[in-house]
Amino acid sequence: MARQKSILVTGGAGFIGSNFIHYINRVEPDIFILNLDALTYAANLKNLDKLSNPSCYKFIKGDICDEKLVYSLIREYEISTIVHFAAESHVDRSIYNPQTFIETNIIGTFSLLEAAKKAWIEEKIFPLSDVRFHHISTDEVYGSLKADEPPFSEKTPYKPNSPYAASKAASDHLVRSYFKTYGLPVTITNCSNNYGPYQFPEKLIPLTILSAKNGRQIPIYGDGQQIRDWLYVEDHCEAIWLVINKAEPGETYNIGGGNQVPNIDLVKQICSILDELLSDSKYNPHTQLLTYVADRPGHDRRYAMDITKIDRELGWKPREQLNSGLRKTIQWYLDNGEWIESIISRPQYKAWLEKNYKKR
Repeated sequence: MARQKSILVTGGAGFIGSNFIHYINRVEPDIFILNLDALTYAANLKNLDKLSNPSCYKFIKGDICDEKLVYSLIREYEISTIVHFAAESHVDRSIYNPQTFIETNIIGTFSLLEAAKKAWIEEKIFPLSDVRFHHISTDEVYGSLKADEPPFSEKTPYKPNSPYAASKAASDHLVRSYFKTYGLPVTITNCSNNYGPYQFPEKLIPLTILSAKNGRQIPIYGDGQQIRDWLYVEDHCEAIWLVINKAEPGETYNIGGGNQVPNIDLVKQICSILDELLSDSKYNPHTQLLTYVADRPGHDRRYAMDITKIDRELGWKPREQLNSGLRKTIQWYLDNGEWIESIISRPQYKAWLEKNYKKR
């Protein structure tokens, strides 16, 4: 297909988006990548300092809610593929400030769809067979699983439990409606919890690594028995690219890592690896830093993804096991102090850290 000559990645300065840009820049070095990002709190342009082929990459600061801007970029850079990562994604923040999630995740997705529809459907700047709008979503749209329930499949009814999950569910429905109503060639992937390099340090795995390294409390919500399906971010990027290239328009795929462990076990595993890698640390064993805190409102108990469809139809399976992926991730955070400092030196993040996670 011809559509990958120029792609627009929204939210490319964020965690998964920047990893995707690194992945494409490495495996498809001739593809031009335009990164549109508003540079909100979780974004960091340092995520993209070490691209394999920077000549095929350009950054534009802008808001996905600006439909005119998005449309102008599609026309100016002859964009034939949109890969939509941009989203507010932290559940805790959605509980205390849901408006931002509605604006970015719903209105922003709508604006992107409208711009793509105008350029691709109404003005037909490319044959429809050469364009693709790919939307990245989450397993949280499905709600929570009980211990004896089967994993989420693509046919699981939506039942979001947080403002974040509800906003992503709404955006999924919007994307699907533009395929059904207007014929816009779309695909959707719903992924499980990602981890790996460049993840903002308020998320569980990097927060645990950095808290343990610096002797801060490691927070455990409730009893710590919440189960998540952990997906190494490069495996996710590979799956997305496969869906964009091979899947039929209108299709949805679940992407999971096949690593479903209680949060408390995950945190203890991270502490164990750190005990080995930081054997001289005065905080060894790092499990002494575990601190149980009140559970957050609406905290889903269990997620698990059935990836049978993407395996059967596209031949994708995750490459990384949890232990190997965690070791790579932990080592990356230990080796990239300059990147970490660029985040934790921000006054907003420093104030949040001091308020919530005391030093022992």
